Amino acid sequence: MSDVASSSSLAMSGGRKPLLDVEDLRVAFRTEEGVVQAVDGVSFHLDAGEVLAIVGESGCGKSVTGMTLMGLTRSPNARFGGRATFDGRDLLAASDDELRRVRGAQIAMVFQDPMTALNPVLRVGPQLVEQIRAHGDLGRDEALERARALLERVGIPRPEERLRAYPHELSGGMRQRVMIAMALSCDPRVLIADEPTTALDVTIQAQILEEVRRLRAETNAGVILITHDLGVVADVADRVAVMYAGQIVEQGTLDELFYDPQHPYTWGLLGSIARVDRPRPPRLPAIAGTPPSLADPPHGCRFRPRCPHAFERCGELPPLEARAGHPDRCWLTPEQKRTKRRVGGQIGLAHGDEEVAA
Repeated sequence: MSDVASSSSLAMSGGRKPLLDVEDLRVAFRTEEGVVQAVDGVSFHLDAGEVLAIVGESGCGKSVTGMTLMGLTRSPNARFGGRATFDGRDLLAASDDELRRVRGAQIAMVFQDPMTALNPVLRVGPQLVEQIRAHGDLGRDEALERARALLERVGIPRPEERLRAYPHELSGGMRQRVMIAMALSCDPRVLIADEPTTALDVTIQAQILEEVRRLRAETNAGVILITHDLGVVADVADRVAVMYAGQIVEQGTLDELFYDPQHPYTWGLLGSIARVDRPRPPRLPAIAGTPPSLADPPHGCRFRPRCPHAFERCGELPPLEARAGHPDRCWLTPEQKRTKRRVGGQIGLAHGDEEVAA
């Protein structure tokens, strides 16, 4: 493994064997524009009973990472590298039959778009029942009762009626909760939740996050939370991995990322959050520029074209290594970072604003 963080995953998990250990994951797709390196050398581990949040802008490789672990990005145009070890087997090298036994039962996923994830021509009930019976020995009536209980558990009113509804007859929030119920149906050991609170109001969002906590408490499951909502991250995550342009640029505990962020991109994400304890800024903070094309990424540091702190050495790709307590991918020294943050160097803040995380 090339990254210090990945090579020491066993030590980082306190000497325990991780529930899921991803090493140097690489995923590329051949397209008309060339080879798109969607995931480029990503390494992380997930312990039982832990919530790992993967955050970043759209297009940075978060969802591709999760779907690859489920075996859902396999196609003639896809190329893979690295390892993803779960329960003694490498998920990347597993056969389709092996993955079908794991997928849904031991590793489940809540997809980002429930309208396309649910079958539009089948009622909700049969879809839930099929998932439950595919990985268990329940009869149809027992599975139907479990499906009803699951819908009630995720906060859907009148679950008996909803079981007879088609997906298009439900609101976006209800469809999302059906997907969450389906993912929870077999009490998986690993839950990959891709934007699980999208399209939900704050009350239902709180219920869903409580379900994540309950799953972890009752089954000791590990959870990978893929999101761009740092408020959700602050509420439930234990550790955070920040992705940008297919790479992890910083990872650490929740407190390390929120109170001592080391990478300028992380500063930008935190600086883009509106603060209720500060005066209203004259303009909405945002990171300047746009993420690069993964078919032709920048040389060196991927964030260099958008970073106001870039200097000559940024033309070389920095390794992901611990320079100030937790790993980050930036050539600035810890002293330089502290100085730039102290003088208001957070990316994305309106002129005159102070730093968001210090």
